[in-house]
Amino acid sequence: MRIVVETAMHTPPDATNEIFDCLIVGGGPAGLTAAIYLARFHLSVLVVDDGRSRAGLIPRTRNHPGFPEGITGSELLARMRNQAELHGARLREGQVISLQTEGALLVGQSTETAIRAQTVLLATGSINRRPAMPGDIHDDALSRGLIRYCPICDGYEVTDKPVAIIGTGKRGLGEAEFLRSYTSDVTLIAPEGGHGLDSEQRSLLNSAGVKVLDGPCLHFELAADRITVTLPDGRHSFAAIYPALGTDNRSELAVGIGAETSQEGCLTIDRHQRTGVPGLYAAGDVVLGLDQISHAMGQGGIAATAIRNDLAARRPLRR
Repeated sequence: MRIVVETAMHTPPDATNEIFDCLIVGGGPAGLTAAIYLARFHLSVLVVDDGRSRAGLIPRTRNHPGFPEGITGSELLARMRNQAELHGARLREGQVISLQTEGALLVGQSTETAIRAQTVLLATGSINRRPAMPGDIHDDALSRGLIRYCPICDGYEVTDKPVAIIGTGKRGLGEAEFLRSYTSDVTLIAPEGGHGLDSEQRSLLNSAGVKVLDGPCLHFELAADRITVTLPDGRHSFAAIYPALGTDNRSELAVGIGAETSQEGCLTIDRHQRTGVPGLYAAGDVVLGLDQISHAMGQGGIAATAIRNDLAARRPLRR
């Protein structure tokens, strides 16, 4: 099977009349890992990416294996895109807005054309719910590490520094307790008005030494190494703020053709990343699991191998 290599700098040919072995929706760590594997299996693969991978927003990750000095999310994705293209995967900027079945095929309707494929891998990820703050301030704070979304990834970086969590209830409590293992100076801020905490939760926070403040957050101000938030009781400065407001899973494409989701809105899969829809697979943050780059990459590899073996069960993959 001949695979045409295209770089992101060129406009790919119209894929309408071509049937790909796999269409990958999403160019984050899961999708690009799968693309590398599939291309090296000598399968035709097209990645359609709308540029909204959460990995691309990471200012620098220092817990990803193999990069002891850390690597920015954008550089990691660029390296993975280059590796996928070197082995023959096609990459296209765009958005797949719907999926449908066509006999044994799946058809992804992009903003430009219909893309037909024997299999589809959804690696669409999820979107962080942001605190109520201007977008430019949020993005600046995120780039400087003053707003952080993943204590598993970078809690180490705030060791012994003052940190705040914007959140409440079970989610806010869990994040406060997790960050308490890195620093003794932890504050839990309610996103709107007072906290939704019961007496047991307040007791747990009190025993952990976590300060509890009422919101809302009225104003944010950035300094070189501090973010200051104005609350109804005054101004408070921190080395970093972690929003604990939840995420929205981008599972609507799969749900539209009958895939099932968990209570959390994550796509339900088997141990080989298959959804309940024939030919449809999912990997990364769109499924339930640890939202980590390494985990997404592992799922991408599992999905790609399952896709290869499932296609081989339909017809021999011989050159």
